[in-house]
Amino acid sequence: MKVKKINLNEEGLHRFFGSLEVRIMEALWEKNKLTIKQMHEILNKEDPISLNAVMTVMIRLAEKGHLHKESTGNSRNRITFFSPIQNKEQFIREQTKAVTDVLVEDFGSLMVSHLIDNLDKADAQLIERIEEKLNEIKSKS
Repeated sequence: MKVKKINLNEEGLHRFFGSLEVRIMEALWEKNKLTIKQMHEILNKEDPISLNAVMTVMIRLAEKGHLHKESTGNSRNRITFFSPIQNKEQFIREQTKAVTDVLVEDFGSLMVSHLIDNLDKADAQLIERIEEKLNEIKSKS
């Protein structure tokens, strides 16, 4: 699920989510499946927070397509679990690809130029992949 807004003034996952959303997603990526009450207990240990705030944000994350909602039991004994649609790595991979694709589409050579300028921050394996890709492109032309 692609995030509709990115906040360039923030860092890490806060670029894609609000602070409570990040706390919820991190907990779910670690635990995989939780009820609203279980999430509230986890978050409330760190910082006092209302159950309603947790419930509202978890439901909104499900509506945005980041969480899967699964209910079991009948009306009196109904339990609803929330689990992440993607693991953390998949989410980050999808979001960074979406951002990169849009920037390359809109700003093409300028975007590539900025990436080249930042290669000194890349690890050796990535540099190797870039060299392989460049050689592949050269051999086709």
